[in-house]
Amino acid sequence: MQRLNISSGGAFEAVYGYSRAVRVGEHIHVSGTTARDPYLDGCDAYQQSKAILEIIELALADAGSSLEAVVRTVAYVTDMADAALVARAHREAFGDVLPAATLVGVSALIDPRMRVEIEAYAIEPAA
Repeated sequence: MQRLNISSGGAFEAVYGYSRAVRVGEHIHVSGTTARDPYLDGCDAYQQSKAILEIIELALADAGSSLEAVVRTVAYVTDMADAALVARAHREAFGDVLPAATLVGVSALIDPRMRVEIEAYAIEPAA
């Protein structure tokens, strides 16, 4: 089965040695994704989540897919008080898709300005 690695150009991809997304057959795995500047300083978890979901949407498009094919998401938040803000952005992005979803509180992300990280899994049958 052919493997397609997708980069979003994020600086940490080369440092850590990973791909933003990987597609193998009909399965697409999108790595944990965080907001980037200018969505870090002074932005709340809703604004960061919106930016993250746009990065995920672009990665899925590069893999020949879309948010409509997402079957599961996992969100990590550094403050559980942000759960409603993350949920609002998630609901707006996915609408009636209603993927299986998990939200987990964590002690920290790689940059203290990052409030949320989201990963996604999609299934997109080959055309």
